[in-house]
Amino acid sequence: MEVILLERISKLGQMGETVKVRDGFARNYLLPLGKALRANEGNKKRFEAERATLEARNLERKSEAQQVADVLDGKTFVIVRAAGETGQLYGSVAARDIVEALAAEGFNIARNQVELNTPIKAIGLHSVTMHLHSEVEISVQVNVARSAEEAERQAKGESLTSADAIYGVDEDALRPEDFFDPEADRDGDEE
Repeated sequence: MEVILLERISKLGQMGETVKVRDGFARNYLLPLGKALRANEGNKKRFEAERATLEARNLERKSEAQQVADVLDGKTFVIVRAAGETGQLYGSVAARDIVEALAAEGFNIARNQVELNTPIKAIGLHSVTMHLHSEVEISVQVNVARSAEEAERQAKGESLTSADAIYGVDEDALRPEDFFDPEADRDGDEE
C-alpha cells in the first residue's frame, strides 16, 4: 500500500514522501495513529493544503522534545531491585519501570519512547536510549542496584557482583580452616 507520510518516521521517510509499506503496517499503525494518509489524488491535494500547518506542528513538537532532551540527556536514574549475590535480579527492569523512575523525578515520558529491546536482568549501570521525537534521541543512564547505598558505590565505578563488594569479604583469601574446626570430631562421637 502506498501512503503519504504526515511526519518523519525513522527508517521509512520524511514528511510528505510517498512510500510503499506493507498493508498491515499501514492499517494497524500508520493510518490509525495519524502518521500517514493513503496515497490517492484527494489525499495528495489535502496534504499539500495542510502542509504548512503540519510542518509548524512538527517543528513545535520537536522544539518541546528538544527542551526535555536538554534537561534529561546524560542524567542517571536509580532503580532499586532485589538481586542475588551474583548480581542477577530476581525480576527484571522493563520500560515501564524506567518510565516510573522518570515520573518520580518529574519527567512525563511515554513507555513507547523508551527503547529497551530486552529487559534489564542484572544490577549495574545501563545506558537506555529514548526517542522523544522522531528527530530527537537521547541517552540516559539507569543505575540498577540492591539499595541506594549500593547505587552510590556503583556510580563511582565499583563492581558489586562479588562477596568482597557485598559483604566486605575477600573471596581469594578464604581458606577451608575458616569454615570448620579441623579439631572437631567428624562423626559426632566423643571418645
